[in-house]
Amino acid sequence: MSDLAWVPQSCTLPTEERPLRVAEWDELFAERLTAMSRPEQLRLHLDLAGGPGVEERVRDLAEREGGCCSFFAFSVTPGENLIGLDIAVDQRHAAVLEALAARTAAGTRS
Repeated sequence: MSDLAWVPQSCTLPTEERPLRVAEWDELFAERLTAMSRPEQLRLHLDLAGGPGVEERVRDLAEREGGCCSFFAFSVTPGENLIGLDIAVDQRHAAVLEALAARTAAGTRS
């Protein structure tokens, strides 16, 4: 569980479900992430390779995540071959976004 130490107390997802949710994000990023940028300190932008069902998968995961971690604001922008995913937080949760960005970047190097 030390892998989940960055998950804030304000997350309402039951503790036993957190590793499964993190695995869902990790799998999505490992399969689909093509680019990542930080256009603002409190916003992370991800480009994900499109394909059948990918937009729906991203929207579903973002909706479920927003349901338990209301401090996240997700925006999904579909494109022809890419799906943009913006993840924003308030200043109080900047460290959570930083940890997410670092985790995502580390996953792209594997």
